[in-house]
Amino acid sequence: MSSIPLKTQIAESVKQAMKAGEKRRVAALRLVMAEIKRVEVDERIELDDARVITLLDRMLKQRRDSLDHFERAARDDLAEQERFEIATIQAFLPTPLTQQEIAALIDEALGQLTVSGPQAMGAVMAWLKPRV
Repeated sequence: MSSIPLKTQIAESVKQAMKAGEKRRVAALRLVMAEIKRVEVDERIELDDARVITLLDRMLKQRRDSLDHFERAARDDLAEQERFEIATIQAFLPTPLTQQEIAALIDEALGQLTVSGPQAMGAVMAWLKPRV
């Protein structure tokens, strides 16, 4: 993963898309930047990469919901725009872990922690969260 903050990477992508004349990409990236700025202003904080990823995940969920509605309504033009925005946003997210990778991490957590039973779930989740 790059050492450049995710927010900076997105801002740089906006500039590159503007220079290349990619109007759809510029519009999609500006939506992302606007949402980042809105959260920063509302909460009076500077978003770190973890919060930007959370925000991007939320934006993806919204677009997938919209895509589903547009496809059911046979609005192919709007569905295509949502697909484009989904692809644009996904480019900034880390690749998801496979089921095997997740299972291996869980096995490692269980091997390192000395807890058992249902109460172990919290400890395992706490161990997994920074690694996932």
